[in-house]
Amino acid sequence: MLRMQSFGRITPFAKGALAALFLFVAYAAAAQQVIFPKDELSIRTAAGKTHAFVIELALTDQQRSQGLMYRKEMPDNHGMLFDFGETRRVSMWMENTILPLDMLFIEGDGTVSHIRENAVPYSRDVIDSRGPVKFVLELNAGRTKALGIKVGDKVVSKRIGNAG
Repeated sequence: MLRMQSFGRITPFAKGALAALFLFVAYAAAAQQVIFPKDELSIRTAAGKTHAFVIELALTDQQRSQGLMYRKEMPDNHGMLFDFGETRRVSMWMENTILPLDMLFIEGDGTVSHIRENAVPYSRDVIDSRGPVKFVLELNAGRTKALGIKVGDKVVSKRIGNAG
């Protein structure tokens, strides 16, 4: 014989678990709704090569806060440009970021001042710009090495203000 048990009331633990689940679902839905405008940029290397990228722009606090978190893939010729609106020292981390990334720290004129290759997914370690920058470009890990991009190369785009 099948016996059914009635629980009668929800325990405080169950209420807490349901509330946490609701908040997680609401946060995930909100994170999904952040829209990033698209643009293009190129990187000109000292070796004379030019590499074109399709980028998403992180311009607002909400966009910069989310960045590439939760993304499972990104095409090789894509990236995200963070515009901080002013030149300052910048710190970033990889919490909730699934993709390993290369981070190019860029001065106001488009010069790459520092590169952090192969940032580790989910890491809370602080990645510092090592000086004042206005932009950060995130690419798939390994792209800077594969394309020969180095400190001193130029990132060119309308957003940076150095595209002809």
